[in-house]
Amino acid sequence: MNVFVAEFIGTAILILLGNGVVANVVLKKSKGHSSGWIVITTAWGLAVMTGAYCVGWISGAHLNPALTIGFAVVGFFPAELVFGYVTAQLLGAMFGQVFVYLTYKKQYDETTDAGAILASFSTEPAIRDLKWNFVTETIGTFMLVFGLLAIGHVNNQAFSATLPNGDVVKGFTGILGPLLAGFYVWSIGLSLGGPTGYAINPARDLGPRIMHAILPIANKKNSDWSYAWVPIAGPIIGGIIGAITFATIFN
Repeated sequence: MNVFVAEFIGTAILILLGNGVVANVVLKKSKGHSSGWIVITTAWGLAVMTGAYCVGWISGAHLNPALTIGFAVVGFFPAELVFGYVTAQLLGAMFGQVFVYLTYKKQYDETTDAGAILASFSTEPAIRDLKWNFVTETIGTFMLVFGLLAIGHVNNQAFSATLPNGDVVKGFTGILGPLLAGFYVWSIGLSLGGPTGYAINPARDLGPRIMHAILPIANKKNSDWSYAWVPIAGPIIGGIIGAITFATIFN
């Protein structure tokens, strides 16, 4: 399978299962309505794990432009593949969100809270202060990239993937890689997710936000484009800083 197709599929799975749990918790007349933050963070960790198990052996399962860009900046990933990976991740996120909408179509019809509807697509801050929201997303993604690289260090029996062209890249594959990545994202959500909903992934936020704007959802409000730059810029900058910090300390 082509590595770009793998990133598309893996990211679609990530969003279907990740935003699927948010829809389950926040939408009216769902079996999981109001079941809370622990349910959301647990399922997001499992979504990361599942997506990585499905395609990690093909592409390394970045599923996140912040990882791809951060890894490329420090030479852990071929620069010529960055555009293809990021494009596949964004399109996969959009595709996965369509299936969240189809799964919960009747619940969307019953939900009048426009904020809850948007929350099942993309992130919003608990307290809106864009500079501090940006700081939160930067710190969260710094920890994501730095921590995943540190967990995957060769002295921890590093996980990597061999692409069809022979390149060996940092990624989440094998038996332990996806499992550890899922647990780590769960930890980040529990510890750092409260202020902004921990996008920590530009594709995870932008792709579904685009679909929120496009899909014919009853009772939706605007897609909050004035905030959309925060979960794009914060994760990219945090991911780059995390990768550089790891490479400086451990390599």
